[in-house]
Amino acid sequence: MKKIIFLALFSISISAIAQSKYLTKTGQLNFEASVPSFEEVAAKNESVTAILNTENGEFAALALVKGFRFKNALMEEHFNENYAESDEHPKATFKGKVDGLDFDNLSNEESNTSIDGSLTFHGVTKQVEGIPLTLKKEDEKIIISGNFKVLASDFEIEIPKIVANKLSNEVDIDFRFELVKK
Repeated sequence: MKKIIFLALFSISISAIAQSKYLTKTGQLNFEASVPSFEEVAAKNESVTAILNTENGEFAALALVKGFRFKNALMEEHFNENYAESDEHPKATFKGKVDGLDFDNLSNEESNTSIDGSLTFHGVTKQVEGIPLTLKKEDEKIIISGNFKVLASDFEIEIPKIVANKLSNEVDIDFRFELVKK
């Protein structure tokens, strides 16, 4: 009898914990490092995994680097082989914490806040602070979107002199995650 009660309480506590987590495996992450008057250098990844713990605001995202798609196949190949070195560094991750937001009172009206965390790309981890976020709740989903900038050089990515005038060191990153209750 004690075992049955223990298992019942354990199951209830696990489901209570799980209700504070929201997840997606189809998050969108885009970046652009274009320079005016030259070919667009932009890519999109639509299979980013992200998880949000609404109890404490912790957020994490993982993108497979080879999941980025460019308009030009040759550009995609160069990105993976010469810049991101995706065979050696197959994942990009972000781990952070959403600043002061009451997730219980999140509504279908957009709320603005920010997130601080660590971004790992090309084997290098950098602290990123004050990334602006827009959040809203739609039905049983929490939608998070935002954008920020990083420097390729901060992640030890060298841009060869021959293409330095065609490729920006400053990279614009934008994201959108539709997270569902886990």
